[in-house]
Parts: sequence; C-alpha cells; structure tokens
Amino acid sequence: MARKRVERNISYDDVRKKFYVNLDFGFGTNGKQIKKTQTFSTITEARKALRAHEVKKDRGEVVQPRQTTVADWLRYWLENIVRPYRAETTVYGYRNMIENYLVPRLGKIQLQALTPQKIQRYYTDLLTKTTLSSNTVRKHHDLLRTALDVAVRQQMIATNPADRVEAPKTKTPERHFYSPQDLTRLLQCAEGHRLELVIKLAAYLGLRREEYCGLHWSDVDFAHHVLHIRGARTTAGSKIIEKETKTVSSTRSLHMPAPLEDALRREYERQQDDRAFLGEEYHNTDLVLVWSDGHPYKPNYLSELFTKFVQEHNLPPLTLHGLRHTFATLANQSGATLYDISKALGHSTVEPLRRFTPIFWTARTKM
Repeated sequence: MARKRVERNISYDDVRKKFYVNLDFGFGTNGKQIKKTQTFSTITEARKALRAHEVKKDRGEVVQPRQTTVADWLRYWLENIVRPYRAETTVYGYRNMIENYLVPRLGKIQLQALTPQKIQRYYTDLLTKTTLSSNTVRKHHDLLRTALDVAVRQQMIATNPADRVEAPKTKTPERHFYSPQDLTRLLQCAEGHRLELVIKLAAYLGLRREEYCGLHWSDVDFAHHVLHIRGARTTAGSKIIEKETKTVSSTRSLHMPAPLEDALRREYERQQDDRAFLGEEYHNTDLVLVWSDGHPYKPNYLSELFTKFVQEHNLPPLTLHGLRHTFATLANQSGATLYDISKALGHSTVEPLRRFTPIFWTARTKM
C-alpha cells in the first residue's frame, strides 16, 4: 500500500513501518517551497519532531537545507569576509590553517552536519597526532568559531557548534631575555657585523622586526636625535609586504641613544659610498637595512642570521624577538613604569606586558 497521510505533514508507510514528517523551510530564492522529509518509528517521535521544527521556525531559528560543505564555507569566509578588511599577513596565516589542516580533516562535511563532537575530535587529533602546540590549536578554534559565527548571522546554520566544545587551553609562552652582562657581550660581538644595527635597534628601542625592516632614512631625524616609527615590512610566505604599523599606538617617535645614532650615521655614510660606487646599479629604496647594492634584507633572513650569530659566539640562546623582551625587562629594572615601556614598545595597553613579563616586575611597577 502507498504512503498514507495520517495527520497534517505526517504520513505513514505500512510496508516500511515508518512515519514520514514533512518539514517546511519556506521559499528559496527561486520562489519554490523548500521541504525536507524525516522518518521516525513512532507517531509520538514524528509529532515531537514536527512541533520542535515549527517552534524553531516561529522563532526564526530554522535555516534552509544547503549542500555547502565546511571547505566551501571557510573559503567563502576567507575571501569575502576576511580579505577585504584584514592585513595580507593575516589572510596568509588563516589560509594556511584552512588549507593545511581544516579542509583536509573537516572540509568534506556538510556545514549543517558539523557537530561539536566532530570539532572536538579535530582538536584532539591536532594535539595528539601533529606537532602543533596547544596555543596554535587554540588559534584553529578561534578561527573556526569566528567563521561559524558569520555562518549563523548569514543563516547558513542555526547555531554555532564551536560554542559547545572544550576549547584547547593556552599556555603562557616562556619569554627569554638577556641580562645586562649578556647584552653587553652581544653588543661587543656585534661591533662591525652586518647585524650590529639590527641588534641595536631591537635592544636599545625594543622595535619589532617588521618595524626596523620597514625603517626608512626619511624616518631618521639626526638633527633632533629622534627615530620615527611609521611603517612596517614583513613576510606572508615568500612574499614581502610593506604596510602601516601594527596599530595606531605603534606609530611613535623615539629618542635615539648615542650608540644607536652613531651606528646609524656610519650605516648612512656606508650606503652613500656604495651608491656613489655603483651609480645606476645601486637599488635605491631609502630603506635603512640593505645590502651593499641597496637591496633590502629579507626579514626571515635576519632572524636566521641572528640565531646563527648567537650560536657561533657561544652566547645564551635567544631569538631576535627576544631582544625586544630584553629591552622591556632592562627598562623596568632601571625604574621605568609599565605605562612608559608599553608606549615605547608601541602597545595600545599595558596588558601584553602584564601577561608576559617576569614575576619580579609586579609590585614596583604598579601605576
């Protein structure tokens, strides 16, 4: 016998012994009504499902069935929501997470079928089967939750499944810095080396790598002994990106200590000599950190060169970014407040210092 209607939107198939519920999702963009059928073993289950659907529909919580996959949505979100409003370096980082991790593991799942359990297993797999740290996996969670929040707002899904998972715990990274004695040794070893100016910019002023890589001679005011931080030069994969400073607070003017100013003057004179010697073959960019032919250093090269330099001179292990922490730590030890140090570092608040500085900073540095 054919399927027979028993109640409004409920029918019964006496061959399969199943109740069929027709769920109404309204009208699509083509003007046609969208319906979806679900089966149940009892009339009670069928009635309960129909009532629940109608309540959600009245509340505006029902979304139309779609075939969009997680991969489809994440790529749409990246290109249409993220790219127009975020820096290229941010887009590059997000794309790496999406294409290298999220798409291979979750991409084929229908967006509307993505559950908290599937997301939780994804985090567990990353933590147990890859070398990613819990801090990095937390970034995956933040990305996924943000992308799915947009999916909710654009009525692709009813609720965000990432809101109902146990997010990976973050750990405060260990911050390495040099003592005054170690810094003195480093500066002595660096005299006359191509890294001398890089080291002094990071150690004396606490500049970010992208800031001294983006420093132009037009930013150097020898007459008033001031350095203006106005731009940045960084990488997105193999691509070099020139951009504005990280935040409004990152645009700042800093007094140049005498040893740094002397190093800058020597470098300026060297570049003038190189320009005169090479003539039209000199690549004039106005950047401060360049090779003898005027081509700028690649930011990643400087980090790698510094690590090698530290090892070759038997200095305590330190990254180039560690010089920024060294500046902050020694400035505080000399009596500077967190507020003054955060301004020098280009932070908009003191919170980054409160989170990442040594315990001995606390009592004496209260504002």
